[in-house]
Amino acid sequence: MTANPTRVLVLNSGSSSVKYQLLDMADSARLAVGLVERIGEETSRLTHTPLAAGGERRVTDGPIADHDAALKAVAAELAADGLGLDSPQLAAIGHRVVHGGLKFTAPTVIDEVVLAEIERLVPVAPLHNPANITGIRTAQALRPDLPQVAVFDTAFHTTMPEHAARYAIDVATADAHRIRRYGFHGTSHAYVSRRTAHLLGKDPSEVNVIVLHLGNGASASAVAGGRCVDTSMGLTPLEGLVMGTRSGDIDPAVTFHLKRVAGMSADEIDDLLNKRSGLVGLCGDNDMREIRRRIDEGDEAAALAFDIYIHRLKKYLGAYTAVLGRVDAVAFTAGVGENAAPVRAAAMAGLEGLGMAVDADRNAVRSDEPRLISPEGASVAVAVVPTDEELEIARQTYALVTA
Repeated sequence: MTANPTRVLVLNSGSSSVKYQLLDMADSARLAVGLVERIGEETSRLTHTPLAAGGERRVTDGPIADHDAALKAVAAELAADGLGLDSPQLAAIGHRVVHGGLKFTAPTVIDEVVLAEIERLVPVAPLHNPANITGIRTAQALRPDLPQVAVFDTAFHTTMPEHAARYAIDVATADAHRIRRYGFHGTSHAYVSRRTAHLLGKDPSEVNVIVLHLGNGASASAVAGGRCVDTSMGLTPLEGLVMGTRSGDIDPAVTFHLKRVAGMSADEIDDLLNKRSGLVGLCGDNDMREIRRRIDEGDEAAALAFDIYIHRLKKYLGAYTAVLGRVDAVAFTAGVGENAAPVRAAAMAGLEGLGMAVDADRNAVRSDEPRLISPEGASVAVAVVPTDEELEIARQTYALVTA
């Protein structure tokens, strides 16, 4: 082993995909990035880009049977660039794990006890934790000698006070079944809230920020002095904002009504609310670019879907202003938040009384850099801050294994 290995491989294992990045934490440089898609299908694809070597993107099509085969294929691509998993410069592998419950409030070195707890949380994260576990076990088999670290989506939100985290249901029932608000996208909210403070030239402990993570999945958080005090997602990633295919907030009685009146099963209702609702349920599209194109052509269904999406955003902006008491900044991030200027403009429209506004010219600028889009001298800074969950996972992983 080298004296000071500085590389971290970040793995984000989904049910049929693996996203990965190899970073050198000596200077936070990305050495390679890639994605394995459609694992288990004949049409699997591995896309690999060796950034360190200045190489070109390589795309390999063909069946990849399972996550074990996927990670072995990733390891082969990295090795072809001299960045193999057997490198003595590799310090650790960091894994994105969606649900850590209340037990995991910080990045954690993975052992069998930790894996068992992640598995115990599968009932509250059935779409995510099983895939995360598969990725961890596969990586352990490839490098059993290397520290494997879990970085939890929920960890950043464990600072929420009980009055924000509790649902108003019978306490014994809630405790018995671990029913409470956990929140998700935590690595993104942590990274963006901190970067927003730095953009303002302040320490995170001095700044109150509302973060709007707007992608196909979407969530808001109220961050006071670097600590999350409220967030829009709850027991699962279904609660909160209108999303690409998820309903967000809904009267719980809708589920009873669908069961009693429509005869739908629990699985059918789950499928409806998670996969056939949100923007796609309202207008048939979950791509904001396509929705804006349809609006420009006079499509009423697309216009209504957009208005519902924005209305929910404004409700959370107002609510979190009340929760925080003082808002120093609003930060837009993720695919929609970073790229959809009309969404940012519409979300801020009419909120001048809260000190929130955007400058049209600044808002129209496209950039990969954090930037302010509020008017000069605005009492609340409005920012666009590109998220970097992989870098956040790598930093937390490296800090833990080198502490």
